[in-house]
Amino acid sequence: MLQLDGTMGEGGGQVLRSALTLAILTARPFTLINIRATRPNPGLGYQHLAAVRAAAAISAAQVEGDRLGSQSLRFSPGVATPGVYRFDIGTAGATGLVLQTLLLPLALANGASKLTITGGTHVPWSPCYHYLDWHWRPLLAQIGIAFALQLPRAGFYPQGGGELQAEVSGDARPRPIDLRCRGNLRRVRGLSSVARLPEEIGERQRRRALRALSHLGVDVQIELCTLDAGSPGTLLLLLLECETSQACFFALGARGKPAERVADEATEGLLGLVAGDGAMDPWMADQLLLPLALADGVSRIRTGAITDHLHTNAAVIRRFLPVGIDIDPERGGSALVTIDAKVS
Repeated sequence: MLQLDGTMGEGGGQVLRSALTLAILTARPFTLINIRATRPNPGLGYQHLAAVRAAAAISAAQVEGDRLGSQSLRFSPGVATPGVYRFDIGTAGATGLVLQTLLLPLALANGASKLTITGGTHVPWSPCYHYLDWHWRPLLAQIGIAFALQLPRAGFYPQGGGELQAEVSGDARPRPIDLRCRGNLRRVRGLSSVARLPEEIGERQRRRALRALSHLGVDVQIELCTLDAGSPGTLLLLLLECETSQACFFALGARGKPAERVADEATEGLLGLVAGDGAMDPWMADQLLLPLALADGVSRIRTGAITDHLHTNAAVIRRFLPVGIDIDPERGGSALVTIDAKVS
């Protein structure tokens, strides 16, 4: 029984989610204490509880402490079983984070699976659906982890009610990757979306972003669309495509937040990366860490910045796997991350 402390790293829900994934993959039970102990509302929230129960469902795990507000959890998994699963967070909790908890165990399972997760698809402090579909999914495909995503209905904060669907092929064999250099910039693809709001807001987001990116010297195409959703919301997402890598930045609207500010948040992130040496956005680096720890070989990625989640994921992975993970800061804020999955 592995003993984990939820205050490691950034001390949030990432410790729990990564531990759940790794426990199933390694068939190693764990006890986690001090779950989100430093947060304003410590313990398991609805989203975290949904991840625990979903992880238990796909692996026939024995669980103690899976209740709202619990600051300790005991999780003893079985083997991940492919199948058709449906999970409802019950709030605007992030469907993408629940998906990321389940994806690798099901991707490596012997057979295909289909997931339907209801909750928030475009909510703060989590990867939105389009970030996952445009950016995370293609990069995982390069690593050898194939799956498809669909968005029948978007769910914005605070109402939620969105639905994310994933079809996971199974039988994946992760392989190492080298993403140290991005090469020349090729183009920027974007999406400016509104839900239950005037389309003019999406056009304002689009115009502002086009103006901010006009000096890059590459083709910039930002699509306008309306999302089916039960509550109002907006999104501006930008995907920077380079010779050997890509990076994604997005921003969400909120009540009282001008469309121009939404655009500024997304474009400032992209331009900040272009000004440095990073081959990918900071969030993708921590999201690739765990799948690359399962690859047979050495992977190297250069991130535009070091996040707390990157250190958190590294700390949790080291507790479960004999993997070497080095995070070497560089000038300008970027960092070279080396994952040696052949360490024994």
